[in-house]
Amino acid sequence: MALVDIPGSKSLTARALFLAAAADGVTTLVRPLRSDDTEGFAEGLARLGYRVGRTPDVWQVDGRPQGPAVAEADVYCRDGATTARFLPALVAAGHGTYRFDASPQMRRRPLLPLTRALRDLGVDLRHEEAEGHHPLTVRAAGVEGGEVVLDAGQSSQYLTALLLLGPLTRTGLRITVTDLVSVPYVEITIAMMRAFGVEVVREGSTYVVPPGGYRATTYAIEPDASTASYFFAAAAVTGGEVTVPGLGAGALQGDLGFVDVLRRMGARVDVGADRTTVKGTGELHGLTVNMRDVSDTMPTLAALAPFASGPVRIEDVANTRVKECDRLEACAENLRRLGVDVATGEDWIEIRPGTPHGGEIKTYGDHRVVMSFAVTGLRVPGVSFDDPGCVRKTFPGFHEAFAELGESLRQDRQDRQDRQDR
Repeated sequence: MALVDIPGSKSLTARALFLAAAADGVTTLVRPLRSDDTEGFAEGLARLGYRVGRTPDVWQVDGRPQGPAVAEADVYCRDGATTARFLPALVAAGHGTYRFDASPQMRRRPLLPLTRALRDLGVDLRHEEAEGHHPLTVRAAGVEGGEVVLDAGQSSQYLTALLLLGPLTRTGLRITVTDLVSVPYVEITIAMMRAFGVEVVREGSTYVVPPGGYRATTYAIEPDASTASYFFAAAAVTGGEVTVPGLGAGALQGDLGFVDVLRRMGARVDVGADRTTVKGTGELHGLTVNMRDVSDTMPTLAALAPFASGPVRIEDVANTRVKECDRLEACAENLRRLGVDVATGEDWIEIRPGTPHGGEIKTYGDHRVVMSFAVTGLRVPGVSFDDPGCVRKTFPGFHEAFAELGESLRQDRQDRQDRQDR
């Protein structure tokens, strides 16, 4: 059995940094993720005048409920969607002029539903070039609060940004959502706000957030469930066994639900109190699955789908088209490059069983494309990547960790074969 130490959750780390910056007092974050995205978020806070002390396993943030310590700042968000979407909401509650820009990849990603909602709340926010995209400038004068309507059909991060802002407003927020994807990520936000002293109430499609601010705390970051999906998939596709400590029945992250998909396909899954184990059985069945709420793991499933005994159809994943790249088409294109029969629609992809051959994966600079097709590479010699280094966004040491896992699984298969031969 391979025991895999997964780095901290990107989603939890980003939310924790916002909450820590907004809280009254000093917050300690234990085992935060250290990656390009989270380092970019921390550096963005530093540019805004927040003190962020970083050691390898512990980060400390001096909270400023009143907002940024500087009256003007220019923040570069890199490729980080959480940085690019959460920080403008954070500074809106302060006082000053703050400009945000991002990488070409992040500039292409949509922002308009969030910025429209912030404007409806009275925030002076202007896009400098394309409407609804970075770069943008916030001329902050605090936020009164009130009621706002939000379309979160492209990204749950829009709702998370407003939820996080709510306690920093003078009267609180009532956010009515007309559409919402990735609901488990919103549940993460609400649970983490509770840990910082704020209770969000849901009334149907309306989220009620009280004013009053946050309390500093010590917060431990659980391993990243999206990242764990590649290691669980590796067990399913090779017939090996992988255990991830720190992710169990009490995990906040909905993406741990990916193991339920693997169970439906024939893998053995054991979700304990503080760990999850997936064991491959040598069989993978086809299935039809709705992945609206766990869409970050759609590429993981697509990458192992050719090895199933029947077609794998993934539905309700239109929002994957506006991630770091159009992930639905990226998966389809790369599977075809490997000789796999694939069909796609506006919000679905269907992969038919096949025998993939080697080839170069076109990554589009997307970390999840690389990590997903590394799973395919466990069964297919000659899989390579045009930009393997883009995994630094969430897991700089991914290739080394995955190679180590692959060797462990190969050795396990060899040991089992040797025992059978004897």
